[in-house]
Amino acid sequence: MVSIYGKPKLAELLHKISKIDGVEWIRFLYSYPETITDDLIEEVKSNKKICKYFDIPMQHISDRILKKMNRKTTKESTKKLITRLRNEIPEVIIRSTLMVGFPDETEKDFEELYEFVKWAKFDKLGCFTYSKEEGTVAEKLPNQVHPSTKKARYNKIMKLQKLISEKNLKNHIEKEYKVLIEDAFVDEDNELYYVGRTYMDVPEIDGYVYLKGEAEINTFVNCKITDVSEYDLIGEIKE
Repeated sequence: MVSIYGKPKLAELLHKISKIDGVEWIRFLYSYPETITDDLIEEVKSNKKICKYFDIPMQHISDRILKKMNRKTTKESTKKLITRLRNEIPEVIIRSTLMVGFPDETEKDFEELYEFVKWAKFDKLGCFTYSKEEGTVAEKLPNQVHPSTKKARYNKIMKLQKLISEKNLKNHIEKEYKVLIEDAFVDEDNELYYVGRTYMDVPEIDGYVYLKGEAEINTFVNCKITDVSEYDLIGEIKE
């Protein structure tokens, strides 16, 4: 984000985009923790067109592993950032991506990561296992983690996150949201459902909202959430 300007300019760019007529939702993705500035937080907080959504690829939380990954952040600064975002933007959605099985990741490092996921209660979370890439520094690091250990750690994180996601989704029941309608289908009981996304859902990554009622494709509607299904929401279109 520093690049040719000598300082981060994303907040300014988002502000200018929001002035374009016809733009209703603005979303930015993949912001490393150290690139989330005071100006960016304030712009997301105050600009009604910007989705209150932060996609923050944290990778790990153990300071020891973060240093090996050459990441420019720490456990303390990351936790402070999450706390700040949730305090200043109550409706914020936080997505992250984690890696398990990086070379020399000990059981202690992994348990630290697991407890962090418990604490953070991410709204959305992806996880993957480390795999060697030819020509990288990590490829030649000692103490490579056994594939079965990596898989077990991945499964443990995702099992935990599934429980967190289910609880988070249930918190949306009875609440009202603006939804972009993208598709429609008729189910096996001949019931018509519209398919859409709220500001909480990135296309092809996050869940959907399935709605009953009347709508048109590629329009915004207001809805009330009535139920959840795994990673998706179910609701009714408000007239």
